[in-house]
Amino acid sequence: MRADIDRRAIATLSAGHAGVDFASGAIPALIPFLVAEFDLDYVAAGALMLAVTASSSLVQPLFGLWSDRRGALWLLPAGLALAAVGTALVALSPAYATAIAFTFAAGIGIAAYHPEGAKFAAYASTARRASGMSLFNVGGNLGYALGPILITPLVLWLGLAGGALAAVPALVVSLTLARALPKLSRLRPSRDATGVASGETQGRAMTILAGVIALRSVAWFALLAFVPLWVVSQGGSEGEGNRELSVMLVAGVAGTLALGPIADRIGLRRTLLATQAALPPLILVFLELGGIVGTLALMGVGFCVVGTFGITIVLSQMYLPNRTGMASGLAVGLAMGIGGVAAVLLGGLADRVDLQTALVVAAAAPALGVVLCLFLPSPRPRVVAEPLTA
Repeated sequence: MRADIDRRAIATLSAGHAGVDFASGAIPALIPFLVAEFDLDYVAAGALMLAVTASSSLVQPLFGLWSDRRGALWLLPAGLALAAVGTALVALSPAYATAIAFTFAAGIGIAAYHPEGAKFAAYASTARRASGMSLFNVGGNLGYALGPILITPLVLWLGLAGGALAAVPALVVSLTLARALPKLSRLRPSRDATGVASGETQGRAMTILAGVIALRSVAWFALLAFVPLWVVSQGGSEGEGNRELSVMLVAGVAGTLALGPIADRIGLRRTLLATQAALPPLILVFLELGGIVGTLALMGVGFCVVGTFGITIVLSQMYLPNRTGMASGLAVGLAMGIGGVAAVLLGGLADRVDLQTALVVAAAAPALGVVLCLFLPSPRPRVVAEPLTA
C-alpha cells in the first residue's frame, strides 16, 4: 500500500489546474470592463457568469462519467487549451452576444479538466486525501486568483483586447501537461481505507452534501460577480474592485493549504461545518463596515470557501467511491451551476432593489448550509465478510 502523496504527480495536475482555473478567474475580472464596454445592467453582468458556470456544470458530470467508464487523460491538456482560447476570445469579442458564446466555450474546457484531474489527484493522494486534494486545489486557487491580478493591468494598459495575452501562459502549461500524460497514466487507485476504490455508495449523504455545496455557491458566485461592481458603486474604480476580488482569491490559496491538513486531523465534516458557519457574518462585515476591516472579512470568506473546495470533493468521492470521476464532476459542476444561476437571479434583485440587498440575501444562503452540515453522515467503508473457519 502506498502511504504518502505522489508529490510529482500532484504538482503536474496542480499546474494544469492553475491554468484552467486562471480562465475561470479571468471571466469575473473581465465583467466590469465588459459592463462598461457594452453598457450592461446587473442581469446581463450576471449572465456572463452564468454562461461559464452553466456550460461547465451541465457538462462536467458527463465528463466524469466518461472518465469513470473509459478514462480520458487527454481531456486534461485539451480542456485547458479550450478554456484558455475561449477566455482570450471573450476579451476580443466585438459584441455582448459573442462574449457570451465564447464564455460558454471556455466553460466547456473548464468542465473537461476537473473530473479527470480530481480523479487522478485522488489516486496520487493515497491515505492523506484532504491534504493531497488541497495540494491539487491550491494550483486551481492560485490560477483563479491570478486571473484578476493579470487581467486588470493588461486591460487598463491595452484595452479589452489586451486581456487575450493572458491566455499564452495557459497554452504553454497545456503543452507541458500533454507531455506528462504517459507518467500520469501509470497512477492507479489505492485500495485502502480511503475509499478511493472501495466503499459503500451513500446516495442520501451525497444529496445532503450537494445542498451544502449549492448554498455555499450562492454566496461565493454572487461575490465573484459583484464584488468589483460593489466597489464601483461605493465610489471606487474597476481596478480597485478587482483588487478586492484578488485579495479574496489569494486568501483562498492560504485557506486551501491550511484547511486540508486540518481536515485530515479533526475531520472533514467538522472543518466544513465551522467554515460554513463563518461565512454569513464575514460577508455582512464586508458590506456594512468596508475599509480595511471589510477587506479582511472578504479575505476570511475566500479562506473559508476556497479552502473547503477540496474537502467537499473528497467527501463526494467517499460517498460515491465507485464513481470517483462522476463524484468530482458533481461536486465541482454543481457548485458552478447553482452559483451561476444565483448570480443572474441576484443580479435581477439588484436591478429591482439595490446591489446591497442582493448581497445580503446571498449571505443568508450559507446559514442554511450550516443546518445541512449537521446531518452529513460519516463515509461508510465496504464491509467484507470474513471466510468461515473450522
